[in-house]
Amino acid sequence: MDSEQYPSRMFLRFADTFTPQNRPELTLMSGGEVMLRPRLVRDIAERARAVGSRSYALSGLFFARKPRIPGPIREAVDALDHFSVSTDRFHEEEVDRAAVFRVLHELLDDGKDVSVQITGEGPDDPYLADVTAAVRREFGDRVPMLVVPLVPMGRAREWMERRPLVAYPPTAAPCSLACWPVIGFNGQVIACGNQDVMDGTVPMPPHLFLGHIARDDWETVRQRVTGSPILQAIRTYGPEYLMERFAGERTCEGYCASCWKAAKTPGLRESVKELVLLPSAVAMREAVEQMAADAGPVGFARRWGIGRYADLVTLGAPRERDLACTG
Repeated sequence: MDSEQYPSRMFLRFADTFTPQNRPELTLMSGGEVMLRPRLVRDIAERARAVGSRSYALSGLFFARKPRIPGPIREAVDALDHFSVSTDRFHEEEVDRAAVFRVLHELLDDGKDVSVQITGEGPDDPYLADVTAAVRREFGDRVPMLVVPLVPMGRAREWMERRPLVAYPPTAAPCSLACWPVIGFNGQVIACGNQDVMDGTVPMPPHLFLGHIARDDWETVRQRVTGSPILQAIRTYGPEYLMERFAGERTCEGYCASCWKAAKTPGLRESVKELVLLPSAVAMREAVEQMAADAGPVGFARRWGIGRYADLVTLGAPRERDLACTG
């Protein structure tokens, strides 16, 4: 089989296992650069829509340097329910702001639902103040923005300093990212999108591995996400709290590193399995899920993004629809 075609066929075969009765609510595609494979994006978006799943893609707009959006890429964008643009001060050296705005104007004028994801070096980064103000001057309140902090992963690992973490008593801090199955470039399905895990920088924690799309279907992956006791506990209490409660360990390595370490902690999985079966734990899990839903998009942006800019995610849609339909 042609090596260039095999990944596409593998991903499309997996998308074919979505059904109207059993589908992801949102099919999100990113990269790398997702629009290097525009026909694959289009085909996945069309198959997702056929069963009632919404589709979303995040792109760095490498093609914006051309005067027109290339045909295959425009077809892919048209097939999506939502298209988001990623930018930061480094990216603007390759794709300038004027080109990004031109593409956004074209898509908005054609009725496409769009947003911008912006990365900066913290709440006081002057670039963030400049670019968010520029987006609002250019588009008014038509384009929502998710503003997130730059972290020392991926290309930033080579130059960004890792700041020492402060030790503090572990408290329950639910992980709302451990419920989003992520498919890597190699077809592995993981319970979160942490870049170190995706890239193999850290050994694969067994409790985060959900399968492979060459041999597993969506129903199998979904059951592993929802049925895993340790993932249920991480979504409810967070890994640091579990490590302190069941292993008596406090770590200065960080939130995600605590999750990875949990996989190698003797007895923790068995203790967690007993915990999640308790009626009180079931009630707690339901309450945490409801709290996350009630917090809506602003709550998500405040926790995982840069809080000063969290309200910008609600731009571009009537307030009532945002609060009723997102979360």
